[in-house]
Amino acid sequence: MSKKWLPPEEFAATLPHATVFGAVFFTDEHDRPVQLHATYSGTHPWQWPGGIAEAGERPWETAVRECAEETGIQQAGPPKLLATVFGLPGRDWPLATVGFVFDGGRLPAGQLAEIVLDPDEHDEMRALTVPQWQGLMPERDHARLQAVMAARRAGVPAYFDTWDWEV
Repeated sequence: MSKKWLPPEEFAATLPHATVFGAVFFTDEHDRPVQLHATYSGTHPWQWPGGIAEAGERPWETAVRECAEETGIQQAGPPKLLATVFGLPGRDWPLATVGFVFDGGRLPAGQLAEIVLDPDEHDEMRALTVPQWQGLMPERDHARLQAVMAARRAGVPAYFDTWDWEV
């Protein structure tokens, strides 16, 4: 069997396409996950500060930029990876999703109170226990939350590859 070698740009066109995101995961002083309520997404109503990478941007840079834009919190680093997230494309999003979730630490009540939300993106912030989050989000989002919390407790990054879009 002979293989035909393609120029890089032609070969690249045959590969799956994906969006890349970076996010920062915080908890409050009581180790309750902090999430922001999205004004623009019924699919993923509760989210961590983060977003899709811009051209030429690395995942940590995306996470830092988006966290500052969405909360006013400036992440200094160094980056501490909590999870890599993967999802297959589906009906509502035509691309695969590859994401990197970084640990933003535990925020004291005073710092949480100083968060300023971008009203074009988020209208509420909550810190709840993992079981309390379950009824407020799709099951795959809750499973991702559980995986990230387990990774933080274990000190070993999670690989979460079932964050697929519905087909």
